[in-house]
Amino acid sequence: MVNSLSSNNLLALQQATDSAARSGAASLSGAGQSGSSAGTTEGAFASMAKNENNFLTLLTAQLKHQDPSSPMNTENMAAQLAQFSSVEQQVQTNSNLNTLISLNETAQLTQDKGLVGRQVSAFGSTLPLQSGSAGLSFQAGAGQMVGISVANSAGQVVYHDVVRADGGQTSWNWDGKDDNGTTLSDGAYSVAVKSVDSRGNTADVPFAVRGTVTGMKKTSTGMNVMMGGAEVPLSSVQATS
Repeated sequence: MVNSLSSNNLLALQQATDSAARSGAASLSGAGQSGSSAGTTEGAFASMAKNENNFLTLLTAQLKHQDPSSPMNTENMAAQLAQFSSVEQQVQTNSNLNTLISLNETAQLTQDKGLVGRQVSAFGSTLPLQSGSAGLSFQAGAGQMVGISVANSAGQVVYHDVVRADGGQTSWNWDGKDDNGTTLSDGAYSVAVKSVDSRGNTADVPFAVRGTVTGMKKTSTGMNVMMGGAEVPLSSVQATS
């Protein structure tokens, strides 16, 4: 399949796909960080209560020991109390918004659980290896030579391939073995797909990975689709079957 490529072009293609696959591996360990702003709101309430109590304690002490001939300015007292009240209302509003967001996310999670068990296609460089099998589809011109590199989470390129595009959508399958024929563990891998022209210039090739949904996960940035040990944003899912 690679006879139509010169050795220099083939080397350029492999170097480009290897580099892209290694770069994508950096995102595998950091994917799907979960989080919540609830702790921030609770901390704001605690700080607010502490500061308000301190203010009232100081105000009471000032009233007790004020000079009867020169009492405190009631307008300043009212202004400070109003400021505390305004801040407290803002914190309460943020808390209510967080509650609404949490309810919406929970409803979405319940709805999206219908994807579990279905095969999906998703844009992105995370390739899910499930039960020793993985696959993707890409779009390139008929007869165009396309390079594919797969890297593990440590950034080590474990598999290379060069295929000839069918024209339109071309499917590619991987049996989960590295270049030495060793069977690799299921999980998330980084994949890159590129083409090369007669001058050795490489370019990205649009592609979508395939996998079977095994669960859903709520993160600080939205919903993620779990495919075994891999996860991708729900927004990247393009098709289901």
